[in-house]
Amino acid sequence: MSTNETDVIVVGGGLAGLAAANRVAQDGLTVRVFEQSADEAYLCNSRYTGGLFHVAMDDMAGDPAWVKANLERTTRGTADPALADALTQNARRTLRWLSSLGVRFIQAGPDGLRRNALAPPGVRQTGLNWRGRAGDVMLRTLAQTLQARGGQLQRGAAARRLLMDGERCVGVEVRMADGQAYEARAKAVVLADGGFQGNAELVRRFITPRPDRLLQRNAQSGQGAGLLMAEAVGARLAGTDRFYGHVQHRKAMSDPALWPYPVLDSLATGGIVVDAAARRFCDEGLGGVYVTNAIAGLDDPLSAAIVFDDAIWNGPGKDWLLPANPYLLSAGGHLVTADSLSALAGQLGLDASALEATVAGYNRVVAGEAVADQPRRSSQPYKAWPIGKGPFHAVEVCAGITYTMGGIATNAKGQVLHTSDRVIAGLYAAGACTGGLEGGGEAAGYSGGLSKSGVFGMLAGEAIVAQLREVAHG
Repeated sequence: MSTNETDVIVVGGGLAGLAAANRVAQDGLTVRVFEQSADEAYLCNSRYTGGLFHVAMDDMAGDPAWVKANLERTTRGTADPALADALTQNARRTLRWLSSLGVRFIQAGPDGLRRNALAPPGVRQTGLNWRGRAGDVMLRTLAQTLQARGGQLQRGAAARRLLMDGERCVGVEVRMADGQAYEARAKAVVLADGGFQGNAELVRRFITPRPDRLLQRNAQSGQGAGLLMAEAVGARLAGTDRFYGHVQHRKAMSDPALWPYPVLDSLATGGIVVDAAARRFCDEGLGGVYVTNAIAGLDDPLSAAIVFDDAIWNGPGKDWLLPANPYLLSAGGHLVTADSLSALAGQLGLDASALEATVAGYNRVVAGEAVADQPRRSSQPYKAWPIGKGPFHAVEVCAGITYTMGGIATNAKGQVLHTSDRVIAGLYAAGACTGGLEGGGEAAGYSGGLSKSGVFGMLAGEAIVAQLREVAHG
């Protein structure tokens, strides 16, 4: 086993990893990025992304105080305050810095969600559409910029173990695609290999006993290696029970034309979502990410269906990016339709009287004639629509998991925290492998994967530069 040395090692070639690597290379440090895939266009969520840089589904380049308030509303105040401050105070600067590296942004729509989108835009059709667009172009640009500054991007190199000298991380053990292994030593290591959504054992450990019943709405590159390596040296984990994802047609489990778009969140938050007993099991008004997590939490995550009527299909059904109406049908999805709730239940294999009672009770709540408590029905941020006259519709759905929102606990500089809350010297983490910012609270508040990865990748790089300068100057 040979040993190579460098200033900084980064594990993972997605946005967080390439941001950290570019930032340290910008100050003249030597850096090597180890990417597990050997492919030139290696797959990861950063390459699949539609390219919307936002914080909590709104403009990340706005006034920092406003951005922070929006984040706190979305996460119900559960985000680590230091991480929330770091994200919102540096969001605008991160966009400018990425632009200086050659990453191109455009305004892809009138709302804050689409104000800072990667060019060329990625959300343009159903199914996967990443080649030559959005995240693919961003990663190619960042890799070229890194290599022009002398940084190395080594593909087919999977980090498997952290090297420790006492309480300090001093490198990683790397296994190459040909099976050869070696120790790579460095003054600082950054873990940035994404979440653990693609690792069935970790999903079973933290999220659901039925990981096979979730739709892998992702590149399946996030195997949680960084989390496991960090945990093995005593790192604390945070918020590992929640994930970012969307409600998808159940047929997407076997038909790639139906993911990552269209998503069915707007139908779910406009109507009701029922389980195999034809009962509501979650507060649909809290949003699609929350509903998706609730579906994943069922005994059988493939037992849920959305129930709605024509008004919902033609109202919220036409809302958001590539909405269900009309894209679900044009992509090959199927609506279950009947003139009565009893007939609809029959087609779904549900108890007719139970579904009728569920809809009647829900309509009384919407009309203000009753209060729903188990589960309740919020009207904010998503309005509750009555399910009125037929024809009635349903879509059998599944939970699409995009990335896990929890992971390695860090401070605002990206330094990994031990279970004793001390910093693990020499070890940093950024992006979807980290936790503490999003996923907390009743609504499983979603902050945004690209903003989290870009900001904290840059900040980890800056912290390493400052640390190594301090060491060099005694």
